[in-house]
Amino acid sequence: MYSLDILVQGYPGKTTHHGGLGWATVALLRGRGENVLVDTGSYGYRDLLSQRLQELDLKREDVTAILVTHLHWDHVVNYPFFPKARVYIPEADLDWALDQPVGTWALPEFHVEKLGHDRRAVRVRDGDEVLPGIRAVGTPGHTPGHIAYVARGESGGLVFAGDAVKNQAELMTEQVDMTLDLEKSRASVRRLREITAANPENTLVCGHDRLLGLAEGKLVYKGALEGAMLARFTAEFDQEARIDLVPD
Repeated sequence: MYSLDILVQGYPGKTTHHGGLGWATVALLRGRGENVLVDTGSYGYRDLLSQRLQELDLKREDVTAILVTHLHWDHVVNYPFFPKARVYIPEADLDWALDQPVGTWALPEFHVEKLGHDRRAVRVRDGDEVLPGIRAVGTPGHTPGHIAYVARGESGGLVFAGDAVKNQAELMTEQVDMTLDLEKSRASVRRLREITAANPENTLVCGHDRLLGLAEGKLVYKGALEGAMLARFTAEFDQEARIDLVPD
């Protein structure tokens, strides 16, 4: 069994003026002698990841494995930050990404190229037991080779959806945006919803939202949503405004 810590909670938001927001969830699983990250976030996460690991008495060198759900920049670019980790990569997603031209939606082309021949990279397929107690679940749509992961938790299963289910609205409605194949995405949402609903103790870790569960078909919040920004709107340096990005 694995214990779960959310190092950085994802956020279900988009920007209107500044390109991709990319606040993706980064989770840590600990158990069976492993310290496993599920996705790695974007470059802006690095200090925060170091801080959160330190709070758990870990260093980035202590991370033994990284499970990548897909090859978008907000999920994969920090893999070099963990120098001793094996990097589990969805095989179909890597093959697709390696064949794309520079500028393809959200692909960090130099990271993709390096992963194509990185000795730490381990290719993953649907149904593989990636690590003891952790299996891969094919969830294409958002990207062609997207993979989710299901781990045995301390009280129920831990379902890491990545961007196959970015947020609670996608989970409950099967209406999905930012996908390369809408019908496959809807099928992937259904598959993950069925896995989550099989046990009310199961926890769904979305790519860009709080922890969720399902009980008798109803949504259960298993964590609080947090988000805020600090900004200077005046000429006074000390007048820093806090903007909370959560509903009342």
